[in-house]
Amino acid sequence: MTVRREFDQGLEQLNQWLVEMGELVERAVEQAINSLKDNNQELANKVIADDVKVNEMEEKIMELGLKLIATQQPVAKDLRRIIAAFRIASDLERMGDLALDIAKAVLRLQGEPLIKPIIDIPRMGEIIRNMTYEAIQAYVHENVDLAFKMAKDDDQVDALFSQITRELLLLMMENPRNIAQAQILSFVGRYIERYGDHATNIGESVVYLVTGKRPDLNS
Repeated sequence: MTVRREFDQGLEQLNQWLVEMGELVERAVEQAINSLKDNNQELANKVIADDVKVNEMEEKIMELGLKLIATQQPVAKDLRRIIAAFRIASDLERMGDLALDIAKAVLRLQGEPLIKPIIDIPRMGEIIRNMTYEAIQAYVHENVDLAFKMAKDDDQVDALFSQITRELLLLMMENPRNIAQAQILSFVGRYIERYGDHATNIGESVVYLVTGKRPDLNS
């Protein structure tokens, strides 16, 4: 096997593992938000238990990338691809942690009835799930337009978070007994908002991969 072919196979393995990691994270955040919507503590516990898989995948990606750098000494775009893979894996790991935080928030609710119908949080969840998928596709296919789309999607997430925050503040003002749960729901909104920021970071890594320059898509 030629050196270049061996290197290309390593890069293809990186791509495959990033896709798998993205799928794990996408599933985790979907299940975490569903556990909140349905007040399902069993599902929340599953998200918490499954987080180790995301961490293990990040370690595999890091180890392979370091091996490729050490043995193949890549330059230019080949090196950028590995560096971008490192950054994306790191962002995906943080996104997995935020899904974990949502699940832990559900456990803190202790099965209590929700003070308001959960509408905007699932909307935010749908957007960030789609962002996860599109961010990884942008990397695999080097699609800069899809990478820049992350910024627009993130603006939608931010707008919904602001709306949720206002509604929860009103509920706390109306009845002090709402405060504890409203704070937990506000934390969930914040976790989702931060998740969107990390998805946008992946978009930045894709632009860096293709152009060699890293834009600020979170401004």
